[in-house]
Amino acid sequence: MIAPFPYFGGKSVIAHEVWTRFGDVANYVEPFAGSLAVLLNRPHPAKIETINDLDGLVTNFWRALQHDPEGVARHATNPVNECDLHARHAYLLKVKPEFEARLCGDPEFYDSKLAGWWAWGTSCWIGSGLCSGEGAWQSVDGMLVKLAPRTGNKKKLPHLGTAGTGVTKQLPHLGDAGKGVTKQLPHLGDAGKGDEETAPGPFDPSVGLLDWMYALANRIRTVRVCCGDWTRVLGPSVTSKFGLTGIFLDPPYGHDMRAAGLYANDSVDVTAAVGEWCKSNGNNNLLRIALAGYEGEYDLPGWKVMPWKARGGMGNQGAGRGRDNASLERIWFSPYCLGSGLFDE
Repeated sequence: MIAPFPYFGGKSVIAHEVWTRFGDVANYVEPFAGSLAVLLNRPHPAKIETINDLDGLVTNFWRALQHDPEGVARHATNPVNECDLHARHAYLLKVKPEFEARLCGDPEFYDSKLAGWWAWGTSCWIGSGLCSGEGAWQSVDGMLVKLAPRTGNKKKLPHLGTAGTGVTKQLPHLGDAGKGVTKQLPHLGDAGKGDEETAPGPFDPSVGLLDWMYALANRIRTVRVCCGDWTRVLGPSVTSKFGLTGIFLDPPYGHDMRAAGLYANDSVDVTAAVGEWCKSNGNNNLLRIALAGYEGEYDLPGWKVMPWKARGGMGNQGAGRGRDNASLERIWFSPYCLGSGLFDE
């Protein structure tokens, strides 16, 4: 089972190895949720599961999907359209600050339309960086306009208050089959009865997508969804009350290891803080921790290290940093994880 949108740094490739090391834990926590690649590949029945993400658009998608999969599917159904992409992108950036405040202030708040728009936009966007706030284009009085850069040595946009983040005006993804929700699944339900088998009704591109959304909603229906700083879901009330706990940490790569604009909250660099938390908690026999990062980012004595190589994705094409970094991927496993021994350094 996969998310209906592409996500930079998704870990579906190594999810099976994480669960081999965790086993069937009673409690599971993902402080950096993203596309939920590891949770969605869990081979055991769901127990107590908690996810968190600092990006409200990510959090809103999973919360809205739990409550209104049909609404999310309906608003994610749209052909690839450059004007729609830029208009929706600019709108998402404009409402994001107030939107995130409402997500954190009201446990029942979600927006199915914005969830669908975000998943569709992420699927149409080339590479990463949707809603990162980078770029020279803004929505001003309902029109997308290019703002003049500042004079001087640095070409930066002036900050214009809460609406002062720009978008990059680029072509949408025009590859062979698209990705995420733009690559429609076939209808997964019954083929029909009687005359319907040979006389299909009007074309509805949301039909396969709706099945996908309902399947995901059913999988995450009991997952607790949080939005905020990663440490908020790693306190004793989340990790100690429920017995043996698996924690998958997939923080943003450090600033010196990644290109600018990869994440919506790109100013955040939590590498050092995550490393210190792991050192302080790695010897807890009730915690099985997996930490994703690049070679050299973390120094964790006593932890086992699994090297792996990312495959696919825009970052691995050509000869750029993304392709070079693909061979630097590592997963650190804390001492109380189960060890298969196959990938240990």
